[in-house]
Amino acid sequence: MRFPHRSMIIGSLIPGKGNYGLFFLLLLLLFSIRPALSKEVRITIRSTDPTIEAAAIHLQKPDAAVEGIPTSFYLQLDKDVTHPISFVIHAEVHDETMMLAPGERRAISFTPQKHNVITFNHHDTALLTFKAIPQWMSILPPLIAIAIALLFKEVFTALFLGIFSGAFVVSLYGGSSLLSGIPHAIQRIIDTYILQSLYDEGHLSIILFSMLIGGMVNLITRNGGMQGVIRFLSRYARSPRSGQFITWLLGIVIFFDDYANTLVVGNTMRPVTDQLRISREKLAYLVDSTAAPIASIAFITTWIGAEISYIQDGITTIGLEETPYNIFFHSLQYAFYPILTLIFILLLIQSNRDFGPMYKAEKRARRGVAISSNEEEKGFSNNLNDLTPEQGVKARAYNAVIPVVTVIVGTIAGLFITGLDNNPWEPQWGFAHNLSNVIGASDSYKALLWASLGSVLVTVLLTVGGKILPMRKAVDSLINGFRTMLTAIIILIMAWSIALLTKEMHTADFISRVALAARIPAELIPGLTFVLAALVSFSTGTSWGTMAILYPLVLPASWFITRETGMDYEHALMIFYIVVSTVLTGSVLGDHCSPISDTTILSSLASSCDHIQHVRTQMPYAVTAGSVALFMGIIPAAYGIPVWILFILSIATLFLLIRVMGNKHEPLCYNPKE
Repeated sequence: MRFPHRSMIIGSLIPGKGNYGLFFLLLLLLFSIRPALSKEVRITIRSTDPTIEAAAIHLQKPDAAVEGIPTSFYLQLDKDVTHPISFVIHAEVHDETMMLAPGERRAISFTPQKHNVITFNHHDTALLTFKAIPQWMSILPPLIAIAIALLFKEVFTALFLGIFSGAFVVSLYGGSSLLSGIPHAIQRIIDTYILQSLYDEGHLSIILFSMLIGGMVNLITRNGGMQGVIRFLSRYARSPRSGQFITWLLGIVIFFDDYANTLVVGNTMRPVTDQLRISREKLAYLVDSTAAPIASIAFITTWIGAEISYIQDGITTIGLEETPYNIFFHSLQYAFYPILTLIFILLLIQSNRDFGPMYKAEKRARRGVAISSNEEEKGFSNNLNDLTPEQGVKARAYNAVIPVVTVIVGTIAGLFITGLDNNPWEPQWGFAHNLSNVIGASDSYKALLWASLGSVLVTVLLTVGGKILPMRKAVDSLINGFRTMLTAIIILIMAWSIALLTKEMHTADFISRVALAARIPAELIPGLTFVLAALVSFSTGTSWGTMAILYPLVLPASWFITRETGMDYEHALMIFYIVVSTVLTGSVLGDHCSPISDTTILSSLASSCDHIQHVRTQMPYAVTAGSVALFMGIIPAAYGIPVWILFILSIATLFLLIRVMGNKHEPLCYNPKE
């Protein structure tokens, strides 16, 4: 049976083309918010002073009350009251007594249901009534954003509609009507979610770091340094295969931070891979799929501090007599997805094969077919693609190598400086233990900012001091480099905004509770955790956020389940090690597949690749490696099969899948060096 073309089916839903796409979306949301028949929560506030009337107290409901998720409303005594008043807060399960001074405001915790009523003294005097957002609606914003991004291949509209849908739901449940909810939602997009995402120091650091790297790369392009690097690497990268291998190798070498890895490797290797007719999609995949995997499992990285902290909190909760470093070290042997992803890339390079959308992209690039103007319009407006130096400038590789090395060395030095400030070196501990502690306690954002600013200053000194360009042209090149980052920065801000919205609506809590509600054998807990972490990371676009949410939830739950089933200590500890690993590795998998992930966006930017094309081409590869990791690694490992056997079987499976599904590339019909 022939179905209508996808564009015919969904084209009628696109707003702004003489149809009712947005109206249809709003009707769908409105239908989903119909009144429910679930239980009602009544909270009664009683005053010990009979002279106090309802007008003397003021209540403020939570901005976004989600059904079943603990939150707070606020009780305030009018400032005109002459003396402190004692109140008794009567809920369904307990009473709470508090004394309020005139004008004082106090938070009162409760767990909202669909209908919530707060009364004063008598049940018939309702001070505040409101409905809580159903938990399942919390998945709407990321799902809408992801679906529209993949279907329409346009990320700005997708992210905006994702944020709008969530803000619209929050507004409706906050008391707005259908008509007033639309402008209120638009207001919340800009004055709440976007502004709050920019208040985050880490987010601002990434914006500044990206701009500084963009300025540096543009300047080393104009001073001939990048052209010199191209000529040097071209001696070794003589074919698409060797070019991909060098890109993979650089991704492994810059293991200490995924952001630095992505931007440095992508911007450095893009001109080389372009010359070798390696597609931008393949470059983005190589950059993205080496950055987080190697940073997540290396023992000296910017990830280690967060990982150790989450593990420490988990073992403190359950009273496990193990050190977090020991648990993390033992969990690395079960990090199937990152390790298999790195090996999978090597197998693809060695076999000279690709499959799925990536094969089409590589086939187009190998034949020298230019990307259509329509595709270019949907991609990043990254003017760094023009790698022609200023006229008369000699190509010298050191003008690019020195600034790039400055970024790498500066970042490592920054990690040590900030780490030693927070965690001094302890002579009684070993070198490896001290090194891990210092890096784990470091401030990676400061280190990245120091390194990137240092690289810009070094580049200016090399360019102006070497009389390659006058100061005016050097500054113009830096500013143009800043401009090239604007598109990616806008997408990053919108992605952070939707992540903030999913946090407010407790999307991860909903996904986690649904998954953990299923009663399964203890041996399947690691597999379920891997899938759950991937889903949460895919929906929220953040692997770090996923770890922060799931580690406190899953680690105690997995330990208690294994002990309750009568499992012996050693086997239970092994399951615990695997669960620690699967939260981390599942987060990386979901991050690789998510179009709203900041690292995925940065990979597209650094490679100057259309973002949605990067997601479409990378997802089949990530899912392939993730599926093999799950079924050939994680699940069998939980049943006690030795890890070394599982890695051999997993690698063999990946090799066979590439041979069966992959298509071999035809040799280039020209010499790339010409």
